[in-house]
Amino acid sequence: MTAENPPTTETSDVAAIAGIIATVAVFAISQGLSYPLLSFILQRQGISPALIGVSAAMTPLGFIVSSFVIPAMSRQFGSGRLALACAASAALLLVAIAAWQDVWAWFPLRFLLGFAANPLYVISETWMIAMAPPAKRGRLMGIYASIVSAGFAIGPLTLALVGTEGWPPFLVGVAAFALCGAILIAVLPRMPEMQDEKQPTSVAGFVLVAPLLIFAVFTAAAFEQGLLALFSVYGEAHGSSEQRIATLLTVFIAGNVALQIPLGALAERLGATRVMLFCAVFAGVGCALLPVLLPTLLIWPVAFVWGAVAFGIYTMSLIQLGEKFSGSMLMTGNAAFALAWGTGGIAGPPLTGTVMDLIGMQGLPLALALLCGALAAGILAAIARRRATA
Repeated sequence: MTAENPPTTETSDVAAIAGIIATVAVFAISQGLSYPLLSFILQRQGISPALIGVSAAMTPLGFIVSSFVIPAMSRQFGSGRLALACAASAALLLVAIAAWQDVWAWFPLRFLLGFAANPLYVISETWMIAMAPPAKRGRLMGIYASIVSAGFAIGPLTLALVGTEGWPPFLVGVAAFALCGAILIAVLPRMPEMQDEKQPTSVAGFVLVAPLLIFAVFTAAAFEQGLLALFSVYGEAHGSSEQRIATLLTVFIAGNVALQIPLGALAERLGATRVMLFCAVFAGVGCALLPVLLPTLLIWPVAFVWGAVAFGIYTMSLIQLGEKFSGSMLMTGNAAFALAWGTGGIAGPPLTGTVMDLIGMQGLPLALALLCGALAAGILAAIARRRATA
């Protein structure tokens, strides 16, 4: 099966699509587990918070660097072989991290873990988009986004069951990557190869081809990570307890998980561009209302929807990627998305924190609202250009 003729019809293999979703969900669980686990271990070793933070940044840095080479590696080795190799490499790297618990050794190991894990995520996501029937792409990508988000949320919860000491938590992560490999072996015969030498495959080139989509992904990542990193500071400054802040963040994430499928269904009816505009506007309005609603009971339902629309920007980006691109450009686009997400995730917290330092606590909602406003303006400009040339 080739990229020029992906199974994007109503007869698409449901089992294969389910297998892809299961692969990425298991991957998300292992990733969601590793971040807090390694931070707990370093904290017990007396490592400073600053150094723990820099250590944690090595994994997304590996994501960013690998994004530039995923299309070429996929062409060279084949998408399926590369995905299997990445699953095996990630499992072995987790074993090395468990065996060699030294903060300085973890710097290169965590970078390599991100470098190895990212192609597995990008390739699986590309297969998912390519195989989703156009008439059902919105709902399927909504299901996909919800399950992946749930996987990242479940990861930390497993630590409550297995603890954070010794080999057990690491073995859970290793088993997750091994399960990824087993699922991949089962579904590989039905997967499309993203080969199309006639199309450009440069990640930098794709950024120039679809700058609005790239900025949308950057916005979604910067918004989510900026809020998760600094909402506790904002909430405490406004008199909220740690328990209330943690619960609000949980509601935010729950909305993210629960409402991606309805948003995907809405995209099938109204178009992903319009729904992305709605998500950007509502996320910005939520920022504007945050100072007023935070002390009231209305903050709970608003936080639930807020989480959904914030991540919904990314879901709509995936849907549009599948609508506009195919073949190797689809693979390149997903690699560019990974680059944008990693960049946004790293840049979001410090940029938001800088605005808070400059103007005070209201810098948090202001910085996030400006991001959403810039995205909404870009979408409106793109719609106007399309109408002008129609």
